[in-house]
Amino acid sequence: MARTNRTGLARSLALPRAQLRNVYPALRYGPLDVLKQHIDDTSSATSGLLDAAVDWGLYSTGRRVPSNDFQHAVRTAQKGEGFVWLGLHEPSSEQLEQLGEVFSLHPLALEDASGARQRPKLERHENDMFLAMRTLAYVDSVDRDAGGDVVETGAVMVFVGEYFVITVRHGKHTALAGLRRHLEGNPEQLSLGPSAVLHAVADKVVDEYLAVVDAVQQDLEEIESTVFAPRGNTDIERIYQLKRDVIEMKRTVQPLAAPLRELSERPRRLVHAEIREYFRDVSDHLARVHEQVAGFDELLTSILQAGLARVSIAENEDMRKISAWVAIAAVPTMIAGIYGMNFEYMPELHQTWGYPAVLGLMGTVCAGLFRGFKRNGWL
Repeated sequence: MARTNRTGLARSLALPRAQLRNVYPALRYGPLDVLKQHIDDTSSATSGLLDAAVDWGLYSTGRRVPSNDFQHAVRTAQKGEGFVWLGLHEPSSEQLEQLGEVFSLHPLALEDASGARQRPKLERHENDMFLAMRTLAYVDSVDRDAGGDVVETGAVMVFVGEYFVITVRHGKHTALAGLRRHLEGNPEQLSLGPSAVLHAVADKVVDEYLAVVDAVQQDLEEIESTVFAPRGNTDIERIYQLKRDVIEMKRTVQPLAAPLRELSERPRRLVHAEIREYFRDVSDHLARVHEQVAGFDELLTSILQAGLARVSIAENEDMRKISAWVAIAAVPTMIAGIYGMNFEYMPELHQTWGYPAVLGLMGTVCAGLFRGFKRNGWL
């Protein structure tokens, strides 16, 4: 995966807060005064920011309010007349800086949102909350390159404030368009505010985990049946590839448990009480995914060990067969070698029955060895 470009944001982290305010002028104001003082001076900034926007909308009482002016929509939300939902896909560092200026977001959270390799976590700042999640997507065998990943990862970050919710996506398998349409069709839930969007995003991410787990389980069952079939072929490379992807799934799923548990158990100012109950269901689904992924890892380890043992046993069987045939072939070779020394005084050289007697001896000994090896399972 490509390394994240954190130029600009990374440099800003080394500055003290007074200088950070020069980098992010919006930090000079309180959360409800930011746009009144600053947004009128950032028309070019917001236009650049919207270049990374997949969709945005103003929502009031659970319904989308028609609006073509982003700045006006943010001002309206700031006045308490709904909230703004902005969706961004792989914004640049400059666009994230503009986002911080418009919504007064913490620079550390913006730095975390700049890359797709961020570990899942939940952070709370003075005026907003930041949830980072990693996504999973199953790659079908038709679209998969030889030796390619079975599972691909992406990232979804969510900023939640009193009057806004912002989703930042990284990766091609993290579309939320269907989620927005679904929520717009459920105004009762959407009327609960930005935390309703936060729950819906987390729920969709975990639902994708369940779909990926089901697909990986089918691959795992196919590998298991192949390895333990009577004439099965142990594809060590495929087993190792799947095990590596399962480890990546564990790194994606396991760290998200603590943030979801915290959202479901602890009251938060920015999370509606009814939404907190829904997070319990998401946390339960994640626990199920984690158990299955852990089981996959253990099962793949057992399959890999069993496959290697089976290969070793097959090699031992082949060596026994080769050794048995070598022992059988050694008898006539030895006798023929003795009588090929051409000594003048050798027994049975001048007997008429000597030649057939030696051939009979060879055949009898070889037949006896063959029967013995066959009885012992060497042949």
